Amino acid sequence: MLWNQGKRTNISAYWRTGVRKLLQINWYEPQCSASAEQLLASPKRLREGTVSARGSSGELKHTFPSAKAEREGGIKNIPVMDRFWWKESAKGIPHMVTEPPGPRSREMHGRTTRYFKGLSSQVKLFPVCFEEGSGITLTDVDGNRYLDFSSGIYVTSLGHCHPKISGAVAHWAKKLMNCHDFTHPVKEKLVEKMAAILPGKLNAVQFYSDGTTAVEAGIRAARAITGRHEFISCYRDFHGKTLASVSCARMFRGDVHSYGPSRAPGFYMVPRPDPYRPLFTRDDGTIDTDRYINFYEEFIREGTVGNVGAFVLEPAQGWGGSIFPPEDFFPKLKKLCDKYGILLFADEVLTGMGRTGEWMCMNHWDTIPDIVTFGKSFGNGFPVTAMVVREEFGSALEKISASSSYGGNPMALAAALASLEVIEEEGILENVMEVGRFFMARLEKMKNDHPVVGDVKGKGFLLGIELVKDKQTKEPFEEAGRLVYQKAFRKGLAWIPAGHILRMSPPLIMDQHYAGMGLDLIEEAIAEVENESGY
Repeated sequence: MLWNQGKRTNISAYWRTGVRKLLQINWYEPQCSASAEQLLASPKRLREGTVSARGSSGELKHTFPSAKAEREGGIKNIPVMDRFWWKESAKGIPHMVTEPPGPRSREMHGRTTRYFKGLSSQVKLFPVCFEEGSGITLTDVDGNRYLDFSSGIYVTSLGHCHPKISGAVAHWAKKLMNCHDFTHPVKEKLVEKMAAILPGKLNAVQFYSDGTTAVEAGIRAARAITGRHEFISCYRDFHGKTLASVSCARMFRGDVHSYGPSRAPGFYMVPRPDPYRPLFTRDDGTIDTDRYINFYEEFIREGTVGNVGAFVLEPAQGWGGSIFPPEDFFPKLKKLCDKYGILLFADEVLTGMGRTGEWMCMNHWDTIPDIVTFGKSFGNGFPVTAMVVREEFGSALEKISASSSYGGNPMALAAALASLEVIEEEGILENVMEVGRFFMARLEKMKNDHPVVGDVKGKGFLLGIELVKDKQTKEPFEEAGRLVYQKAFRKGLAWIPAGHILRMSPPLIMDQHYAGMGLDLIEEAIAEVENESGY
Protein backbone atom coordinates (compact mmCIF):
# COMPACT_ATOMS: atom_id res chain seq x y z
CA MET A 1 0.00 0.00 0.00
CA LEU A 2 1.23 3.47 -0.91
CA TRP A 3 0.03 6.92 -0.02
CA ASN A 4 1.12 10.45 -0.81
CA GLN A 5 1.62 12.54 2.29
CA GLY A 6 0.07 15.95 2.78
CA LYS A 7 -1.86 18.08 5.25
CA ARG A 8 -3.14 16.32 8.35
CA THR A 9 -6.84 15.51 8.59
CA ASN A 10 -8.93 13.16 10.68
CA ILE A 11 -9.85 10.49 8.14
CA SER A 12 -9.49 7.28 10.13
CA ALA A 13 -13.06 6.16 9.36
CA TYR A 14 -12.62 6.80 5.65
CA TRP A 15 -9.30 4.94 5.67
CA ARG A 16 -10.77 1.87 7.33
CA THR A 17 -13.78 1.85 5.02
CA GLY A 18 -11.53 2.16 2.00
CA VAL A 19 -9.26 -0.68 3.09
CA ARG A 20 -12.20 -2.95 3.83
CA LYS A 21 -13.70 -2.25 0.41
CA LEU A 22 -10.37 -3.04 -1.25
CA LEU A 23 -10.30 -6.32 0.61
CA GLN A 24 -13.92 -7.18 -0.22
CA ILE A 25 -13.44 -6.82 -3.96
CA ASN A 26 -10.15 -8.74 -3.94
CA TRP A 27 -7.88 -5.88 -4.97
CA TYR A 28 -5.60 -6.33 -1.99
CA GLU A 29 -2.95 -9.05 -2.32
CA PRO A 30 -0.54 -10.41 0.32
CA GLN A 31 2.53 -9.11 -1.52
CA CYS A 32 1.46 -5.51 -0.88
CA SER A 33 3.82 -3.66 1.44
CA ALA A 34 1.46 -3.64 4.46
CA SER A 35 -0.82 -6.28 5.86
CA ALA A 36 -4.55 -5.84 6.22
CA GLU A 37 -4.18 -5.85 10.00
CA GLN A 38 -1.58 -3.09 9.85
CA LEU A 39 -3.73 -0.99 7.53
CA LEU A 40 -6.88 -1.35 9.62
CA ALA A 41 -4.92 -0.51 12.76
CA SER A 42 -3.44 2.65 11.24
CA PRO A 43 -3.26 5.80 13.42
CA LYS A 44 -6.41 7.79 14.06
CA ARG A 45 -4.95 10.87 12.36
CA LEU A 46 -3.68 10.15 8.87
CA ARG A 47 -2.61 12.34 6.01
CA GLU A 48 -4.67 13.24 2.98
CA GLY A 49 -3.59 11.82 -0.35
CA THR A 50 -4.03 8.86 -2.62
CA VAL A 51 -4.08 5.24 -1.54
CA SER A 52 -3.61 2.55 -4.16
CA ALA A 53 -3.71 -1.23 -4.27
CA ARG A 54 -2.17 -3.36 -6.97
CA GLY A 55 -3.83 -6.64 -7.83
CA SER A 56 -4.18 -9.05 -10.69
CA SER A 57 -6.70 -6.75 -12.36
CA GLY A 58 -4.46 -3.69 -12.26
CA GLU A 59 -4.27 -0.74 -9.90
CA LEU A 60 -7.08 0.95 -7.99
CA LYS A 61 -6.62 4.39 -6.47
CA HIS A 62 -8.67 6.34 -3.95
CA THR A 63 -8.05 9.94 -2.90
CA PHE A 64 -8.84 10.78 0.70
CA PRO A 65 -10.32 14.21 1.46
CA SER A 66 -8.35 17.23 2.53
CA ALA A 67 -9.41 19.22 5.54
CA LYS A 68 -10.86 21.82 3.16
CA ALA A 69 -12.92 19.15 1.39
CA GLU A 70 -14.21 17.96 4.75
CA ARG A 71 -15.22 21.51 5.70
CA GLU A 72 -17.08 21.82 2.42
CA GLY A 73 -19.00 18.60 3.03
CA GLY A 74 -16.90 16.34 0.83
CA ILE A 75 -19.27 13.39 0.81
CA LYS A 76 -18.11 12.18 -2.57
CA ASN A 77 -14.76 11.29 -1.06
CA ILE A 78 -16.16 8.46 1.04
CA PRO A 79 -14.95 5.40 -0.84
CA VAL A 80 -17.28 3.12 -2.71
CA MET A 81 -15.14 1.10 -5.09
CA ASP A 82 -17.79 -1.12 -6.67
CA ARG A 83 -21.48 -0.61 -7.47
CA PHE A 84 -21.97 -4.30 -6.65
CA TRP A 85 -20.61 -3.91 -3.11
CA TRP A 86 -23.68 -5.75 -1.83
CA LYS A 87 -23.16 -9.02 -3.69
CA GLU A 88 -20.70 -10.56 -1.22
CA SER A 89 -23.20 -10.38 1.65
CA ALA A 90 -25.96 -11.71 -0.65
CA LYS A 91 -24.19 -14.98 -1.43
CA GLY A 92 -26.28 -17.95 -0.41
CA ILE A 93 -29.46 -16.06 0.45
CA PRO A 94 -32.00 -16.98 1.48
CA HIS A 95 -30.39 -19.16 4.15
CA MET A 96 -32.66 -20.39 6.91
CA VAL A 97 -31.04 -22.14 9.88
CA THR A 98 -34.28 -22.46 11.85
CA GLU A 99 -37.95 -22.01 11.03
CA PRO A 100 -38.74 -18.33 11.53
CA PRO A 101 -39.66 -16.70 13.77
CA GLY A 102 -36.93 -18.61 15.61
CA PRO A 103 -36.58 -19.04 19.38
CA ARG A 104 -34.49 -15.91 19.94
CA SER A 105 -36.91 -13.84 17.85
CA ARG A 106 -39.90 -15.14 19.76
CA GLU A 107 -38.24 -14.45 23.10
CA MET A 108 -37.04 -10.99 22.14
CA HIS A 109 -40.38 -10.03 20.59
CA GLY A 110 -42.24 -11.23 23.66
CA ARG A 111 -40.05 -9.25 26.07
CA THR A 112 -40.22 -6.12 23.91
CA THR A 113 -43.99 -6.13 23.39
CA ARG A 114 -44.57 -6.18 27.13
CA TYR A 115 -43.84 -2.46 26.85
CA PHE A 116 -43.75 -1.54 23.15
CA LYS A 117 -47.24 -1.17 21.68
CA GLY A 118 -48.82 -0.27 18.35
CA LEU A 119 -47.30 -2.75 15.90
CA SER A 120 -47.81 -2.73 12.14
CA SER A 121 -49.71 -5.51 10.42
CA GLN A 122 -46.56 -7.01 8.93
CA VAL A 123 -44.94 -7.44 12.35
CA LYS A 124 -48.13 -8.94 13.78
CA LEU A 125 -48.22 -11.45 10.92
CA PHE A 126 -44.53 -12.36 11.21
CA PRO A 127 -42.83 -11.21 14.45
CA VAL A 128 -39.22 -11.82 13.47
CA CYS A 129 -36.44 -9.73 15.07
CA PHE A 130 -33.69 -8.40 12.79
CA GLU A 131 -30.18 -7.49 13.91
CA GLU A 132 -28.23 -6.77 10.73
CA GLY A 133 -28.69 -5.62 7.15
CA SER A 134 -26.30 -5.33 4.23
CA GLY A 135 -27.38 -4.45 0.72
CA ILE A 136 -30.31 -6.69 -0.20
CA THR A 137 -29.77 -9.00 2.78
CA LEU A 138 -31.42 -8.99 6.22
CA THR A 139 -30.28 -11.22 9.10
CA ASP A 140 -32.42 -12.03 12.12
CA VAL A 141 -31.26 -12.75 15.66
CA ASP A 142 -31.47 -16.51 15.01
CA GLY A 143 -29.03 -16.30 12.10
CA ASN A 144 -31.60 -16.64 9.30
CA ARG A 145 -30.64 -14.60 6.24
CA TYR A 146 -33.43 -13.13 4.09
CA LEU A 147 -33.73 -11.61 0.64
CA ASP A 148 -35.16 -8.13 1.18
CA PHE A 149 -38.18 -7.29 -0.99
CA SER A 150 -39.42 -4.41 1.18
CA SER A 151 -36.53 -1.97 1.67
CA GLY A 152 -37.68 -1.52 5.26
CA ILE A 153 -40.95 0.05 4.14
CA TYR A 154 -39.89 1.64 0.83
CA VAL A 155 -37.00 3.25 2.75
CA THR A 156 -33.56 1.59 2.37
CA SER A 157 -33.83 1.77 -1.40
CA LEU A 158 -30.08 1.84 -2.04
CA GLY A 159 -29.43 -1.17 0.16
CA HIS A 160 -29.01 -1.59 3.89
CA CYS A 161 -25.97 0.25 5.22
CA HIS A 162 -24.69 1.52 1.90
CA PRO A 163 -21.02 2.36 2.68
CA LYS A 164 -21.11 5.83 1.18
CA ILE A 165 -24.35 6.87 2.88
CA SER A 166 -23.42 5.33 6.25
CA GLY A 167 -20.03 7.01 6.02
CA ALA A 168 -21.60 10.39 5.31
CA VAL A 169 -23.89 10.13 8.36
CA ALA A 170 -21.03 8.96 10.58
CA HIS A 171 -18.83 11.85 9.43
CA TRP A 172 -21.37 14.50 10.42
CA ALA A 173 -22.39 12.64 13.59
CA LYS A 174 -18.82 13.26 14.76
CA LYS A 175 -18.63 16.83 13.46
CA LEU A 176 -21.98 18.68 13.69
CA MET A 177 -25.27 17.02 14.57
CA ASN A 178 -27.70 19.95 14.70
CA CYS A 179 -27.62 23.71 14.20
CA HIS A 180 -31.39 24.24 13.84
CA ASP A 181 -32.07 25.78 10.42
CA PHE A 182 -28.78 27.63 10.01
CA THR A 183 -26.95 27.00 6.75
CA HIS A 184 -24.16 24.41 6.68
CA PRO A 185 -22.05 22.95 3.85
CA VAL A 186 -24.23 19.92 3.21
CA LYS A 187 -27.41 21.97 3.03
CA GLU A 188 -25.83 24.21 0.38
CA LYS A 189 -24.84 21.23 -1.77
CA LEU A 190 -28.13 19.36 -1.33
CA VAL A 191 -30.46 22.22 -2.31
CA GLU A 192 -28.30 22.88 -5.38
CA LYS A 193 -28.43 19.20 -6.30
CA MET A 194 -32.21 19.08 -5.87
CA ALA A 195 -32.70 22.17 -8.01
CA ALA A 196 -30.62 20.48 -10.70
CA ILE A 197 -32.48 17.16 -10.78
CA LEU A 198 -36.09 18.32 -10.28
CA PRO A 199 -38.07 19.42 -13.35
CA GLY A 200 -39.27 22.90 -14.20
CA LYS A 201 -38.67 25.39 -11.44
CA LEU A 202 -39.32 23.12 -8.46
CA ASN A 203 -36.54 24.62 -6.37
CA ALA A 204 -37.92 26.25 -3.19
CA VAL A 205 -37.09 23.66 -0.53
CA GLN A 206 -37.66 22.97 3.17
CA PHE A 207 -36.55 19.86 5.09
CA TYR A 208 -38.27 17.73 7.72
CA SER A 209 -37.75 14.44 9.56
CA ASP A 210 -40.88 12.47 8.58
CA GLY A 211 -43.39 12.27 5.77
CA THR A 212 -46.52 13.45 7.55
CA THR A 213 -44.76 16.64 8.72
CA ALA A 214 -43.67 17.39 5.15
CA VAL A 215 -47.23 16.88 3.90
CA GLU A 216 -48.62 19.13 6.64
CA ALA A 217 -46.10 21.79 5.60
CA GLY A 218 -47.19 21.40 1.97
CA ILE A 219 -50.81 21.93 2.96
CA ARG A 220 -49.87 25.08 4.92
CA ALA A 221 -47.88 26.26 1.91
CA ALA A 222 -50.90 25.73 -0.36
CA ARG A 223 -53.02 27.87 1.96
CA ALA A 224 -50.40 30.62 1.97
CA ILE A 225 -49.95 30.51 -1.81
CA THR A 226 -53.64 30.52 -2.76
CA GLY A 227 -55.41 32.03 0.23
CA ARG A 228 -57.78 29.05 0.03
CA HIS A 229 -58.56 26.42 2.62
CA GLU A 230 -60.21 23.43 0.95
CA PHE A 231 -58.40 20.29 -0.23
CA ILE A 232 -59.36 17.32 -2.39
CA SER A 233 -57.72 13.91 -2.30
CA CYS A 234 -58.62 10.44 -3.50
CA TYR A 235 -60.05 7.22 -2.10
CA ARG A 236 -57.40 4.92 -0.60
CA ASP A 237 -54.63 7.52 -0.75
CA PHE A 238 -52.27 7.68 2.21
CA HIS A 239 -50.48 10.86 3.28
CA GLY A 240 -49.65 10.46 6.98
CA LYS A 241 -51.16 10.19 10.43
CA THR A 242 -51.56 13.76 11.68
CA LEU A 243 -54.67 15.88 11.40
CA ALA A 244 -54.45 17.45 7.94
CA SER A 245 -52.47 14.66 6.29
CA VAL A 246 -54.76 11.91 7.54
CA SER A 247 -57.75 13.99 6.41
CA CYS A 248 -56.38 13.57 2.87
CA ALA A 249 -56.53 9.80 3.25
CA ARG A 250 -58.85 6.90 3.93
CA MET A 251 -59.97 7.25 7.55
CA PHE A 252 -62.43 4.34 7.79
CA ARG A 253 -60.13 1.43 8.66
CA GLY A 254 -60.92 -1.60 10.75
CA ASP A 255 -57.50 -1.57 12.41
CA VAL A 256 -57.60 2.13 13.35
CA HIS A 257 -60.10 3.61 15.80
CA SER A 258 -58.60 7.04 16.51
CA TYR A 259 -59.01 8.93 13.24
CA GLY A 260 -62.45 10.34 14.11
CA PRO A 261 -64.80 11.80 14.99
CA SER A 262 -64.67 13.37 11.54
CA ARG A 263 -62.37 14.48 8.77
CA ALA A 264 -60.88 17.95 9.27
CA PRO A 265 -63.16 20.70 7.92
CA GLY A 266 -62.60 21.51 4.26
CA PHE A 267 -61.10 18.16 3.26
CA TYR A 268 -62.88 16.05 0.65
CA MET A 269 -62.36 12.67 -1.02
CA VAL A 270 -63.20 11.67 -4.59
CA PRO A 271 -62.81 8.35 -6.45
CA ARG A 272 -59.43 7.64 -7.96
CA PRO A 273 -59.04 5.75 -11.26
CA ASP A 274 -57.99 2.14 -10.68
CA PRO A 275 -57.66 0.36 -14.05
CA TYR A 276 -58.45 -3.03 -12.47
CA ARG A 277 -61.49 -1.81 -10.53
CA PRO A 278 -62.83 1.17 -12.50
CA LEU A 279 -65.80 3.13 -11.27
CA PHE A 280 -66.30 5.03 -14.53
CA THR A 281 -66.00 3.02 -17.75
CA ARG A 282 -66.51 3.26 -21.48
CA ASP A 283 -69.04 1.09 -23.28
CA ASP A 284 -66.41 -1.62 -23.73
CA GLY A 285 -65.77 -1.81 -19.97
CA THR A 286 -62.36 -0.12 -19.99
CA ILE A 287 -61.61 2.75 -17.65
CA ASP A 288 -62.72 6.20 -18.79
CA THR A 289 -60.39 8.90 -17.43
CA ASP A 290 -62.51 11.71 -18.85
CA ARG A 291 -65.50 10.69 -16.75
CA TYR A 292 -63.36 10.90 -13.59
CA ILE A 293 -62.15 14.38 -14.58
CA ASN A 294 -65.72 15.47 -15.39
CA PHE A 295 -66.86 14.21 -11.99
CA TYR A 296 -64.07 16.17 -10.27
CA GLU A 297 -65.14 19.33 -12.05
CA GLU A 298 -68.75 18.81 -11.04
CA PHE A 299 -67.67 18.11 -7.46
CA ILE A 300 -65.65 21.33 -7.32
CA ARG A 301 -68.76 23.26 -8.38
CA GLU A 302 -71.34 21.38 -6.31
CA GLY A 303 -69.51 19.78 -3.37
CA THR A 304 -67.15 22.55 -2.25
CA VAL A 305 -67.57 26.24 -1.47
CA GLY A 306 -65.26 27.17 -4.35
CA ASN A 307 -62.28 27.57 -2.04
CA VAL A 308 -60.09 24.63 -3.14
CA GLY A 309 -56.39 25.30 -2.65
CA ALA A 310 -54.88 22.02 -3.79
CA PHE A 311 -55.55 18.57 -5.15
CA VAL A 312 -53.37 16.24 -3.02
CA LEU A 313 -52.48 12.83 -4.46
CA GLU A 314 -49.92 10.07 -4.44
CA PRO A 315 -48.69 9.58 -8.02
CA ALA A 316 -49.13 5.85 -7.37
CA GLN A 317 -50.88 4.50 -4.32
CA GLY A 318 -48.48 2.63 -2.05
CA TRP A 319 -50.54 1.65 0.99
CA GLY A 320 -53.46 1.08 -1.38
CA GLY A 321 -51.51 -1.67 -3.17
CA SER A 322 -49.13 -0.24 -5.80
CA ILE A 323 -52.00 1.12 -7.88
CA PHE A 324 -51.06 3.28 -10.87
CA PRO A 325 -53.57 5.48 -12.72
CA PRO A 326 -54.09 5.43 -16.49
CA GLU A 327 -51.34 7.17 -18.45
CA ASP A 328 -53.57 10.13 -19.38
CA PHE A 329 -54.84 10.83 -15.86
CA PHE A 330 -52.31 13.30 -14.46
CA PRO A 331 -51.96 15.46 -17.60
CA LYS A 332 -55.75 15.86 -17.65
CA LEU A 333 -55.92 16.49 -13.91
CA LYS A 334 -53.25 19.21 -14.14
CA LYS A 335 -55.24 20.89 -16.90
CA LEU A 336 -58.35 20.85 -14.69
CA CYS A 337 -56.42 22.25 -11.72
CA ASP A 338 -54.98 25.07 -13.83
CA LYS A 339 -58.47 25.92 -15.09
CA TYR A 340 -59.68 26.56 -11.52
CA GLY A 341 -56.45 27.98 -10.07
CA ILE A 342 -55.97 24.87 -7.91
CA LEU A 343 -52.45 23.68 -7.04
CA LEU A 344 -51.45 20.12 -7.89
CA PHE A 345 -49.72 18.60 -4.85
CA ALA A 346 -47.85 15.36 -5.59
CA ASP A 347 -46.98 13.41 -2.45
CA GLU A 348 -43.86 11.54 -3.64
CA VAL A 349 -42.75 10.43 -0.16
CA LEU A 350 -43.11 6.81 -1.27
CA THR A 351 -42.73 7.04 -5.05
CA GLY A 352 -39.91 9.55 -5.42
CA MET A 353 -36.12 9.30 -5.68
CA GLY A 354 -35.87 6.42 -8.11
CA ARG A 355 -38.49 3.94 -6.89
CA THR A 356 -40.21 3.89 -10.30
CA GLY A 357 -37.11 4.61 -12.41
CA GLU A 358 -37.42 8.40 -12.35
CA TRP A 359 -36.40 11.06 -9.83
CA MET A 360 -40.13 11.79 -9.56
CA CYS A 361 -42.86 9.35 -10.46
CA MET A 362 -44.74 12.29 -12.00
CA ASN A 363 -42.01 12.45 -14.66
CA HIS A 364 -43.55 9.35 -16.27
CA TRP A 365 -46.47 11.53 -17.34
CA ASP A 366 -44.52 14.72 -18.13
CA THR A 367 -46.53 16.52 -15.46
CA ILE A 368 -44.88 19.04 -13.14
CA PRO A 369 -46.73 19.57 -9.84
CA ASP A 370 -46.83 22.85 -7.95
CA ILE A 371 -45.93 21.23 -4.62
CA VAL A 372 -44.10 17.95 -4.06
CA THR A 373 -42.95 16.03 -0.98
CA PHE A 374 -40.13 13.49 -0.71
CA GLY A 375 -39.18 11.00 1.99
CA LYS A 376 -38.49 7.31 2.65
CA SER A 377 -35.82 6.65 -0.04
CA PHE A 378 -34.59 10.25 0.24
CA GLY A 379 -32.10 9.39 3.01
CA ASN A 380 -31.94 5.60 2.51
CA GLY A 381 -33.18 4.89 6.01
CA PHE A 382 -32.09 8.04 7.81
CA PRO A 383 -35.14 10.14 8.79
CA VAL A 384 -35.16 13.01 6.32
CA THR A 385 -37.93 14.39 4.12
CA ALA A 386 -38.47 17.45 1.97
CA MET A 387 -41.25 19.73 0.79
CA VAL A 388 -40.62 21.61 -2.45
CA VAL A 389 -42.68 24.27 -4.24
CA ARG A 390 -42.21 26.05 -7.55
CA GLU A 391 -39.83 28.98 -7.51
CA GLU A 392 -42.61 31.53 -7.98
CA PHE A 393 -44.22 30.31 -4.73
CA GLY A 394 -41.02 30.25 -2.67
CA SER A 395 -41.87 33.43 -0.76
CA ALA A 396 -44.93 31.69 0.70
CA LEU A 397 -42.65 29.45 2.75
CA GLU A 398 -41.64 32.52 4.74
CA LYS A 399 -45.25 32.79 5.93
CA ILE A 400 -45.89 29.29 7.31
CA SER A 401 -43.31 28.91 10.10
CA ALA A 402 -41.62 26.31 7.90
CA SER A 403 -38.65 25.27 10.08
CA SER A 404 -38.59 22.35 12.51
CA SER A 405 -36.33 21.04 15.29
CA TYR A 406 -34.68 18.24 13.32
CA GLY A 407 -35.36 19.12 9.70
CA GLY A 408 -32.22 19.94 7.76
CA ASN A 409 -29.71 18.74 10.36
CA PRO A 410 -26.28 17.91 8.87
CA MET A 411 -26.53 14.14 9.45
CA ALA A 412 -29.89 13.89 7.71
CA LEU A 413 -28.91 16.04 4.76
CA ALA A 414 -25.62 14.18 4.42
CA ALA A 415 -27.63 10.97 4.06
CA ALA A 416 -29.87 12.61 1.46
CA LEU A 417 -27.01 14.12 -0.54
CA ALA A 418 -25.06 10.87 -0.50
CA SER A 419 -28.19 9.01 -1.63
CA LEU A 420 -28.71 11.32 -4.61
CA GLU A 421 -25.05 10.97 -5.55
CA VAL A 422 -25.26 7.17 -5.33
CA ILE A 423 -28.30 7.17 -7.62
CA GLU A 424 -26.26 9.05 -10.20
CA GLU A 425 -22.92 7.30 -9.72
CA GLU A 426 -24.28 3.75 -9.71
CA GLY A 427 -26.77 4.14 -12.57
CA ILE A 428 -29.70 3.36 -10.29
CA LEU A 429 -32.43 4.86 -12.48
CA GLU A 430 -31.28 2.82 -15.45
CA ASN A 431 -31.14 -0.35 -13.36
CA VAL A 432 -34.66 0.21 -12.06
CA MET A 433 -36.03 0.65 -15.56
CA GLU A 434 -34.22 -2.42 -16.90
CA VAL A 435 -34.96 -4.80 -14.03
CA GLY A 436 -38.44 -3.30 -13.70
CA ARG A 437 -39.26 -4.54 -17.19
CA PHE A 438 -38.16 -8.02 -16.11
CA PHE A 439 -40.34 -7.78 -13.00
CA MET A 440 -43.45 -6.88 -14.98
CA ALA A 441 -42.88 -9.60 -17.59
CA ARG A 442 -42.61 -12.22 -14.84
CA LEU A 443 -45.64 -10.85 -13.00
CA GLU A 444 -47.75 -10.91 -16.17
CA LYS A 445 -46.83 -14.57 -16.61
CA MET A 446 -47.81 -15.27 -13.00
CA LYS A 447 -51.18 -13.66 -13.66
CA ASN A 448 -51.74 -15.96 -16.62
CA ASP A 449 -50.56 -19.06 -14.77
CA HIS A 450 -52.38 -18.70 -11.43
CA PRO A 451 -56.16 -18.62 -10.89
CA VAL A 452 -55.92 -16.49 -7.72
CA VAL A 453 -53.79 -13.76 -9.30
CA GLY A 454 -56.36 -11.26 -10.55
CA ASP A 455 -54.04 -8.43 -11.47
CA VAL A 456 -50.42 -7.33 -11.35
CA LYS A 457 -49.29 -3.74 -11.35
CA GLY A 458 -46.21 -1.61 -11.16
CA LYS A 459 -43.52 0.61 -12.59
CA GLY A 460 -39.86 0.05 -11.83
CA PHE A 461 -39.50 -1.40 -8.33
CA LEU A 462 -42.96 -0.40 -7.04
CA LEU A 463 -44.96 -3.57 -7.59
CA GLY A 464 -48.14 -5.35 -6.53
CA ILE A 465 -50.00 -8.64 -6.95
CA GLU A 466 -53.76 -8.59 -6.36
CA LEU A 467 -55.24 -11.89 -5.18
CA VAL A 468 -58.88 -12.73 -5.90
CA LYS A 469 -61.17 -15.68 -5.29
CA ASP A 470 -62.49 -15.53 -8.84
CA LYS A 471 -61.13 -13.63 -11.82
CA GLN A 472 -64.60 -12.84 -13.08
CA THR A 473 -66.09 -11.46 -9.86
CA LYS A 474 -62.75 -10.02 -8.65
CA GLU A 475 -63.72 -10.75 -5.05
CA PRO A 476 -60.67 -9.95 -2.88
CA PHE A 477 -58.95 -13.02 -1.37
CA GLU A 478 -57.81 -11.60 1.97
CA GLU A 479 -56.95 -14.94 3.55
CA ALA A 480 -54.74 -15.88 0.61
CA GLY A 481 -52.88 -12.60 0.99
CA ARG A 482 -52.08 -13.40 4.62
CA LEU A 483 -51.01 -16.96 3.88
CA VAL A 484 -48.84 -16.12 0.87
CA TYR A 485 -47.11 -13.39 2.86
CA GLN A 486 -46.31 -15.75 5.74
CA LYS A 487 -45.26 -18.67 3.56
CA ALA A 488 -42.88 -16.59 1.46
CA PHE A 489 -41.43 -15.04 4.61
CA ARG A 490 -40.71 -18.50 6.02
CA LYS A 491 -38.89 -19.31 2.80
CA GLY A 492 -36.64 -16.30 3.36
CA LEU A 493 -38.37 -13.33 1.70
CA ALA A 494 -38.77 -10.18 3.80
CA TRP A 495 -41.63 -8.16 2.27
CA ILE A 496 -44.85 -6.18 2.80
CA PRO A 497 -48.50 -7.29 3.13
CA ALA A 498 -51.52 -5.18 2.16
CA GLY A 499 -54.53 -7.41 2.67
CA HIS A 500 -55.30 -9.18 -0.58
CA ILE A 501 -52.68 -7.10 -2.45
CA LEU A 502 -49.09 -8.25 -2.04
CA ARG A 503 -46.70 -5.30 -2.18
CA MET A 504 -43.08 -5.47 -3.32
CA SER A 505 -40.48 -2.72 -3.03
CA PRO A 506 -37.03 -4.32 -3.42
CA PRO A 507 -33.84 -2.27 -3.00
CA LEU A 508 -33.14 -0.41 -6.24
CA ILE A 509 -29.65 -1.93 -6.46
CA MET A 510 -31.08 -5.43 -7.03
CA ASP A 511 -30.17 -7.21 -10.25
CA GLN A 512 -32.26 -9.56 -12.37
CA HIS A 513 -30.86 -12.70 -10.71
CA TYR A 514 -32.10 -11.80 -7.24
CA ALA A 515 -35.30 -10.25 -8.63
CA GLY A 516 -36.11 -13.62 -10.20
CA MET A 517 -35.20 -15.41 -6.97
CA GLY A 518 -37.67 -13.31 -4.99
CA LEU A 519 -40.45 -13.88 -7.51
CA ASP A 520 -39.75 -17.62 -7.42
CA LEU A 521 -40.35 -17.63 -3.65
CA ILE A 522 -43.61 -15.70 -4.07
CA GLU A 523 -44.82 -17.97 -6.84
CA GLU A 524 -44.04 -21.07 -4.76
CA ALA A 525 -46.08 -19.62 -1.90
CA ILE A 526 -48.99 -18.75 -4.21
CA ALA A 527 -48.99 -22.28 -5.65
CA GLU A 528 -49.07 -23.77 -2.15
CA VAL A 529 -52.00 -21.58 -1.11
CA GLU A 530 -53.87 -22.42 -4.31
CA ASN A 531 -53.35 -26.14 -3.65
CA GLU A 532 -54.50 -25.84 -0.03
CA SER A 533 -57.55 -23.81 -1.14
CA GLY A 534 -58.66 -26.37 -3.72
CA TYR A 535 -57.78 -24.53 -6.94
